[in-house]
Amino acid sequence: MNDEIDDNGDPVHPAGLPGSEHEAGSVYSPVTLVEYGDYECPRCMQAQLEVKHLLDAFGEQIRFVFRHFPDGAAHPHAELAAEASEAAAAQGKFWEMHELLFRQTMHMSQAGIMRDAEAIELDMTRFRAELADHVYLQRVREHHAAGVRLGLRGTPSFFLNDVPIDVSFSLETLEKAVRFALTEP
Repeated sequence: MNDEIDDNGDPVHPAGLPGSEHEAGSVYSPVTLVEYGDYECPRCMQAQLEVKHLLDAFGEQIRFVFRHFPDGAAHPHAELAAEASEAAAAQGKFWEMHELLFRQTMHMSQAGIMRDAEAIELDMTRFRAELADHVYLQRVREHHAAGVRLGLRGTPSFFLNDVPIDVSFSLETLEKAVRFALTEP
């Protein structure tokens, strides 16, 4: 999937969502793992640890893409956290904010999000203004809508080379699936 090239010679984006991605690893990696996640979801916090393990273990053989799938009904700060990660991305610090947001999953608050932004030394005037104006809300909602079109109902939801991976019983399933994908011809 991620080694597919379009007519212009550019890599095809996983799961059909064009545009800039929050990704770790090379677009030319043989394996692409896409997560639809929610910063206030305890299982997503656990999944993040497994994803970090996979990135360390497989290096350039794996590309990781994170997409927002906030559940506002269950997690009242999830959409704000997703917007905050996008505002951090605009300042070149998505992954730093991503990691800090998952550290506060169990006690997410607007004040905590602001502390995280200060901790990674964002331009706070810009950050506050972009959150107040919901500059990145449309992007967050586009990610969510893409997930809904894919039939997602909850988080974390994973796709490995565009194939859904069921992690409802164990996150170890991810590592097994990556190992299998790397052995396929």
